[in-house]
Amino acid sequence: MKDKVEILVVEDDAPIRNLIMTTLETQKYKYQTASDGSEALLMAVSHKPDIILMDLGLPDTDGVEVIRKIRTWSVAPIIVISARSDDRDKIEALDAGADDYLTKPFSVEELLARIRSTLRRLQYLESQGTEEIALFENGDLTIDYAAATVKLGEEKIHLMPMEYSLLCLLAKHVGKVLTHQYILDKVWVNALESDLSSLRVYMATLRKKIEPNKGQAKYIQTHIGIGYRMVRIEKN
Repeated sequence: MKDKVEILVVEDDAPIRNLIMTTLETQKYKYQTASDGSEALLMAVSHKPDIILMDLGLPDTDGVEVIRKIRTWSVAPIIVISARSDDRDKIEALDAGADDYLTKPFSVEELLARIRSTLRRLQYLESQGTEEIALFENGDLTIDYAAATVKLGEEKIHLMPMEYSLLCLLAKHVGKVLTHQYILDKVWVNALESDLSSLRVYMATLRKKIEPNKGQAKYIQTHIGIGYRMVRIEKN
């Protein structure tokens, strides 16, 4: 990872944009700003930021469409900051390629916690190449830790950093039930109470990608009120 983290702030509301800028300045983060979707795409291409903070209600286009376009060439973590609080909006943004979702109004402390958590996930992904076991295989699911890639059969599955971190954690403890709190502590590190609902959303998007047969939970089993377990599958 670069010594100096660079963040792109995409926000058309000047007071909120100024609040975010001031917050980043106090933590010595380098940043660029964009006030609409077109400018965001230009800045993302030219500056290649490490993290993108993305508002959804942009004046020229919906932020979800901007995320989809960025995802055609970049895997930089995207943290959505939006007033849309419905789970359907969160799922749509995550399906488009967002990695995290922060609902307005938000506290400065929570924003910084999300950024720190995202940076830790990036460091975690970078460290995967040093794992003693290069490949994890379970049924048709394969995780190549060195390449940080996931395949279902011969098909490569595109996962966002958050989804990949969750999948690797479940794979490391295949067959064991991991509690919600354990997962939050390992993946979010400094978990916030609101992260439990986000965990459910991320698990839903992860399942859609690795379990294409709807209604048939194959790899990830939900233990209601407790947590999740990766099921050991015999290869066909």
